[in-house]
Amino acid sequence: MGNPLSVLYRDDYLLVVHKPAGLLVHRSPIDKHETEFALQYARALNGGQHVYPVHRLDRPTSGILVFARDSETARSLGLAMMAGEVTKTYLAMVRGWPPEFGEIDYPLREEPEDRRLKGVEQPVRDAFTRYRRLAITELPVKIEKYPTSRYAMVELCPKTGRKHQLRRHMKHISHPIIGDANHGRGRHNRYFADRFGHGRLMLAATGMAFLHPATGESLTISAPPEQSFLEVLSIFPGFELPDQSEK
Repeated sequence: MGNPLSVLYRDDYLLVVHKPAGLLVHRSPIDKHETEFALQYARALNGGQHVYPVHRLDRPTSGILVFARDSETARSLGLAMMAGEVTKTYLAMVRGWPPEFGEIDYPLREEPEDRRLKGVEQPVRDAFTRYRRLAITELPVKIEKYPTSRYAMVELCPKTGRKHQLRRHMKHISHPIIGDANHGRGRHNRYFADRFGHGRLMLAATGMAFLHPATGESLTISAPPEQSFLEVLSIFPGFELPDQSEK
């Protein structure tokens, strides 16, 4: 098997890759049986040398993933992310038609990875997301109580980095992301899994912009969604992906 990561950007300080859906970033107490991780594949792309994940992508989310090639770069870029100085852009397909623009200011309770902490009260953190509706469609298919089913493509820009923030925020405004097993709608998820022959979370990290931690220069990374995501976009006639480089 080849390396599932594709390199989007590389220099002496950073390694930026595209992670496919279904691949864990690193070991997790929830998935102890897994043996393949983005971290080990990134290390292979780095000549076998250690790399430092600067942020995380959920296992079912595909897209841009940034690794630092040394600890100081990791620390610097990590602080920039915590300070809200890194712009992240995602594409998602959701149930229903949300407004053309919106902001979701809804605090989220932390979700610990360790199941032993499940019954322990967790702190609530501020969480903020902006969204923009890109396309809408209505399918002549009855999935719930209506004779047709509506869907939208949206661009999501999280301003904070809470666990499962985008998935939980879209559920909060009653427009859950298609393919979300934990926060979505099962009937809609099953319809798309049956129609396209695979079920996946319709969420992809497609853009990231920040100041390079070593040079201070503005750096913009973009990546189109992977093929399994693009196939589903066929339900939006004439839809074209936004150009991330113009942001």
